[in-house]
Amino acid sequence: MNKTLVFGGSGQLGQCLQAVAQARGFTSIVFLAEEQANILNQETLRATFEQHHPAYIINCAAYTAVDKAEDEVDIARKVNRDGAENLARLCGEFGTTMLHISTDFVFAGTGNEPLTETDETAPISVYGLTKLEGEQVIPEHTAQYFILRTSWLYSEYAGNFVKTMLRFGKEREEMRVIWDQLGTPTYAVDLAGALLHIIESGSTAYGLYHYSNEGVTSWYDFAVAIFELGGLPTRTVPIRTAEYHTKATRPAFSVMDKTKAKTALGLAIPQWRASLVKCMGRLK
Repeated sequence: MNKTLVFGGSGQLGQCLQAVAQARGFTSIVFLAEEQANILNQETLRATFEQHHPAYIINCAAYTAVDKAEDEVDIARKVNRDGAENLARLCGEFGTTMLHISTDFVFAGTGNEPLTETDETAPISVYGLTKLEGEQVIPEHTAQYFILRTSWLYSEYAGNFVKTMLRFGKEREEMRVIWDQLGTPTYAVDLAGALLHIIESGSTAYGLYHYSNEGVTSWYDFAVAIFELGGLPTRTVPIRTAEYHTKATRPAFSVMDKTKAKTALGLAIPQWRASLVKCMGRLK
């Protein structure tokens, strides 16, 4: 089987890919942590490509500290744009297919219709801008790429909204959570499955895709579901975005249309609450 390299293999999505690959018996996959293959170190990257000659790479490495990015613009751009370019350049040279993860933060979030891949991008944060720059630079170096924009990632691994809410739910009687930002939580295990499906299917339907779980919710309703499924008596209070100050601005509406991924890639996408139930079962 063709070899796959995963960059950022020790992060949340990388850990989910490890679990899904193991469950599926997908063995020709190598997980590289940042210290093994830093996507900013071109010399090390080239040596890695020369050693493995991968048929596919999955780039899970990213600068995702949304608020911190407002102050660390150069670092965010180096990782999210330059790192993606370094990988794309080598993919073009070695004939490797690149799978790259992007974000709903490339949109301004001012509309109220599900966003398609052809909708105008207008990031309102440094994180969103640098991720968009990463998307834009990949096609300059390779035609063999799949870019998957995702949203609100969580899982039983690493730090994320679900685990934070469960921790707070045990410590606090009341949680104030934003209700006027709408999007779709995405179980990173489902995203990992979708990435491996693309590789296993041998698809050549290259391009840009949207992938999140199905449905739409607010952070408030997401939190309510977490407390309910976790059996926690926490009282949840809905608040407006304006009442919760953050350094970076978030899109108010970032629900993505997945029609293209379902038709062109043959992906079956679970509803967000059904996937949350699975994750909560594993966390218990």
